[in-house]
Amino acid sequence: MAEAAARGHRVTAVVRDPARHPDLGRPGVVVARGDVTDPGSVAALAAGHDAAVHASARLDVPSEEYFGATAKALLSGLTAARVGRLLTLGIATTLEDAAGARLMDAPDFPAAWRAFAQGHVVEFDLLAAGAGPDLDWLMVVPPLDLNAEAEPTGGYRTAVGTVVDGPGRIAHADLALALLDEIETPRHSRVQLAVSASLPD
Repeated sequence: MAEAAARGHRVTAVVRDPARHPDLGRPGVVVARGDVTDPGSVAALAAGHDAAVHASARLDVPSEEYFGATAKALLSGLTAARVGRLLTLGIATTLEDAAGARLMDAPDFPAAWRAFAQGHVVEFDLLAAGAGPDLDWLMVVPPLDLNAEAEPTGGYRTAVGTVVDGPGRIAHADLALALLDEIETPRHSRVQLAVSASLPD
């Protein structure tokens, strides 16, 4: 949100309870109450916008149920609002390693983590199967270490569908760069785009 506002975009920040997010208010940003599992709410709030970023999660709802509902609502609501670009955040455990195996499919992978990751698999599959030609979408996948305290590098590295080689860490600010770059100049479509911090010189 901060990166989008800094680039001069008009932003609507949609949350469940605006009173809990007084820090979001700033010039160019409207904070609104919404429900990403409700197609009508998505359509009403997305109207007049060029792109949407989905970055929500619920830990009190089964992952497949929640991300399935959000995918369906976003497909329906954004199409109705004529929003042409959707970026949704995925999770690194759904990516493939160098051997072509998903991290979440490793024999010793914790069952609880796998259940959560499966929700993002469901989301991806629903977007792949259900998005029409007027909605271009991309699942942007940060590394396992998505670190709010990490020092930004001012850049990022990407890979399609696989873990990015090298240290698996990214600062929130660098992830925001990747998201806004893909909104302003789309380079990838209908895939998982893994992003990680730039390597030091």
